[in-house]
Amino acid sequence: MGIMEREKLKELLLECKMLGFSDVQLSNLLNKDEMEIRALKKELGITPLYKMVDTCAAEFEAKTPYFYSCYENIFYEGEQNESNPSDRKKIIILGSGPIRIGQGVEFDYSTVHAIMTLKDTDIEAIIINNNPETVSTDYDTSDKLYFEPLIFEEIMNIIEHESKNGDILGVIVQFGGQTAINLAMPLYNAGVKILGTSPQSIHLAEDREEFSKILKALNIPQAKGATVYNEKDALNVVQEIGGYPILVRPSYVLGGRAMEIVYSEEELKDYMKEAVKVSPEHPILIDKFLEDAIEVDVDAVCDGEDVFIGGIMEHIEEAGVHSGDSACVLPPQNLSKEIIDKIVEYTTKLSKELRVVGLINIQFAIKDGIVYIIEANPIYIILYFNCHNITLFIF
Repeated sequence: MGIMEREKLKELLLECKMLGFSDVQLSNLLNKDEMEIRALKKELGITPLYKMVDTCAAEFEAKTPYFYSCYENIFYEGEQNESNPSDRKKIIILGSGPIRIGQGVEFDYSTVHAIMTLKDTDIEAIIINNNPETVSTDYDTSDKLYFEPLIFEEIMNIIEHESKNGDILGVIVQFGGQTAINLAMPLYNAGVKILGTSPQSIHLAEDREEFSKILKALNIPQAKGATVYNEKDALNVVQEIGGYPILVRPSYVLGGRAMEIVYSEEELKDYMKEAVKVSPEHPILIDKFLEDAIEVDVDAVCDGEDVFIGGIMEHIEEAGVHSGDSACVLPPQNLSKEIIDKIVEYTTKLSKELRVVGLINIQFAIKDGIVYIIEANPIYIILYFNCHNITLFIF
């Protein structure tokens, strides 16, 4: 690449970043991989500056640990980063972004208690989140807050910036809902240390085929089902598992997002057309729907060896109603001691097998005296656990 061509490319990329183009968008426009775009920016010296949010409306000098990134004027003499990495040990926690299904207020609660724990251990707590309506984004909650989009590009920029001084012990993703969890593997593949439950274990729970293998090895019942990628496979699976009704949902989503009970071929075809829009890079999960079953949610924590069950919650509505729309009673009122013992046994066995370090939520369905596992989320809770001490064994 000649000097003139190099300068022209630098000018073009910088202008695109100033206009708000992400690396993913640039990779699509230039027909390159996202990591190639990232490497090219570094080669050309295009990295963001971090500026402090002025919480005092310029009436007097603001001193807050609240920063945002920009590309404007990054080559102008005198422009400086206002975020200066400390020489302390630090941990980065990914927030959950906007509050919606799969990213509820319980994640913000957990994040705040994680911050409190890190402060008690004299570790610098750095938050990345972009929702101004949460407690975790109050400018005086964490030691440092980056108000940035929760995407790979921005998180890596912050990690590299903070790595210039001090020691980053790792990143915690399990207090950030589905958005943070989806970033676990890309960050891990980029060499970032993920604290708590490993990305591999998260994948085992999210991947239907791998999860089914684990349940079979542990002798834990599961409703008949399969993973499909297209309408034809979906129709074939329905015949294999004994017909309708079926439960369909995308993989790699939390909180029952886009989950439906389907009673006919027409409904299934309609769902398959819409489901691709929800999660085009991941398959659709199809299960035989257990009618008139009792649904149970279990929230637990595990340090890799010991499992503590915080609560066994019996749904008032029958299985199939989303947890956020249903009512639960605690302790359970209609479950026998044998059923509860079996739930405890399955929760313990599965948590250890998945090598969970931190939170786990497991959903069960009880029908005809048999305890079936619906799914497990090794990063998700419904109960408002006091997470003040959970963070201690995550790292």
